Amino acid sequence: MPLTCLPPVFDGHNDVLLKLFSAGGIDAVDGFLTGGEGAIDVPSAKAGGFGGGFFAIYVPSQTDLDAKLDQMTQASYSLPLPDPIAWSDAMPVVMSQAAILFELEKRNALKICRSAQDIRSCLSTGQIAAIFHMEGAEAIDPDFHTLDVLYQAGLRSLGPVWSRPTIFGHGVPFRYPSTGDTGLGLTEDGKRLVSACNARKIMIDLSHLNEAGFWDVANITDAPLVATHSNAHAICPHSRNLTDKQLAAIRESDGMVGLNFAVAFLREDGRMVPDVPLSQMLRHLDHLITHLGEDRVGLGSDYDGATVPPDLTSCAGLPKLRQAMAQHGYGESLIAKLCHENWLRVLEKTWGQ
Repeated sequence: MPLTCLPPVFDGHNDVLLKLFSAGGIDAVDGFLTGGEGAIDVPSAKAGGFGGGFFAIYVPSQTDLDAKLDQMTQASYSLPLPDPIAWSDAMPVVMSQAAILFELEKRNALKICRSAQDIRSCLSTGQIAAIFHMEGAEAIDPDFHTLDVLYQAGLRSLGPVWSRPTIFGHGVPFRYPSTGDTGLGLTEDGKRLVSACNARKIMIDLSHLNEAGFWDVANITDAPLVATHSNAHAICPHSRNLTDKQLAAIRESDGMVGLNFAVAFLREDGRMVPDVPLSQMLRHLDHLITHLGEDRVGLGSDYDGATVPPDLTSCAGLPKLRQAMAQHGYGESLIAKLCHENWLRVLEKTWGQ
């Protein structure tokens, strides 16, 4: 049965800021306003009911991306972890991408949200709601001075690592088939970072942490466990995906998982090959709902940072996913939860506002 009303989508992860940074920085902002080559821009958001999400700041590694993607089309692969990035090298990139986010707000393309109520207000008016998020803590110093400054600027969500080591912990490699049990977890500084984020009500993102790091966070944090863009390991045994034991811990903490649209984490064979039907995404959603409950599952597209199914190459295509949910048997109440209500719930619980 078709949906009578398409609820707005609030999404757990995108790489819009990296895409704009790579395309020219502030000079590339016009493309976001008028429609560019990315998966998310203002016209596409309006067309698809994209209400906003986590806008990630990410410092790219100096790696051969084409070679990496080629390896991930194979039947099995194990990409080496990129080298760590020094604080002094990370800071200029973080400041440049933050400036792009601030410019987008200045141009009225979006609003940087610091509370769940800010997000609700944006969803009600149609303005794109943006959470200032960092994917990888390379720009955070061990005394947390940078953390304090970025918090005052609007930072409300932080992943201690991307898939490379930092002074705070160890990322999970891109490896198939594999579990996330790939090495050491958080360092002592990383454990202090968890407590520092708890004290400031900054959400901690578990996506990209290896399994040992996941359990370190689980043992320290007083906040819900959240993986903004991860899938079910039981369906796709990729190192980036979450085991049922991890899902049980997230459920116990009243946390949240956002479904990643990246095809390598959706396909049973783990290959970065795009011909993935929406039904495969629904398999992951079914599994996540079974293990987490209807209140703890959402979307975490990885738009502008991953190869995604052909039906969803732009956020303008999001109505297809919502209609597929309805045809699959999800009711309108559940679809609204998956699209945005569950994110609002867990953010309000984490931020306290």
